[in-house]
Amino acid sequence: MSFSDPSSAHPVPPGPPASRPVGALLLCRAPVDDVRPAAHLLRERMLLAPAGDDWSVLVPEGKPWLAPGEGHDPVDRVLAGWATALAVGTSWPVLALWWDGERYGYTLAAGFRRTVGYEWLADGTPLGEDEAMRTFALRLALDPVHDVAALEALARQDGDTDGRARLLGLVAVVQRAGLKLPTGLTPGESADRLREVARVGAGAETVEWAGWRDALRAELGAHGPWGAGVRIAGAVQVVVGVPVLLWGLRRGGAGWAVAGGLLVAQGTAALAFDGAHRS
Repeated sequence: MSFSDPSSAHPVPPGPPASRPVGALLLCRAPVDDVRPAAHLLRERMLLAPAGDDWSVLVPEGKPWLAPGEGHDPVDRVLAGWATALAVGTSWPVLALWWDGERYGYTLAAGFRRTVGYEWLADGTPLGEDEAMRTFALRLALDPVHDVAALEALARQDGDTDGRARLLGLVAVVQRAGLKLPTGLTPGESADRLREVARVGAGAETVEWAGWRDALRAELGAHGPWGAGVRIAGAVQVVVGVPVLLWGLRRGGAGWAVAGGLLVAQGTAALAFDGAHRS
């Protein structure tokens, strides 16, 4: 199995200029009812809202990429970890959009397949491979001719198009697949602005960690009753999660380490909770 951490492909700038916002969005190709239990397991406070036909958007309430102290990850790595963790336990892809003042980019996670990522400097300079755009289109079942051509244009040098415009161009292509972001929820805005807009949007709700017991109940309520299936699923999550976690720790892949840790914790909790339920 091949893994990658697209966020580590380029050096991280020392910090964003004060005049340029930092922010992020998680776009899930699934309805809110499917995303809610998975989002609980991220153990982060987020706003969840519908975003078009079979799409949902998660807006982080906090900003862990700006946490004080040494060793915190930049926004692209944090979002890669969240997207990967959401996608490994689901059947739908997760598109993370992020920007940090110097760069704009995305990470697309889908199951255990290799993550796809691309980024641009603030002036629009592309920092990626054309193949990433083609894989992006394939994973989201976009039009192989018109949509791929539009995506490849975003990967060509163009002095008149900056990084934010290119990220908005990417969103415009995804809109053809049913995405419709709530009014005012625009990539490139500050995290505070996105949070304010999301709070007043139609259908918005807060997703907050309430402990493994409640989170697991929510997920199991979405996927079926107790029984052998739960025990098997928990065992599979542990078996798969351990090597993913170790691989991420060895290679310094923050996204895969988060995903592996989530799988191990979720699987262990499922097994323990099922045992307690049966006893």
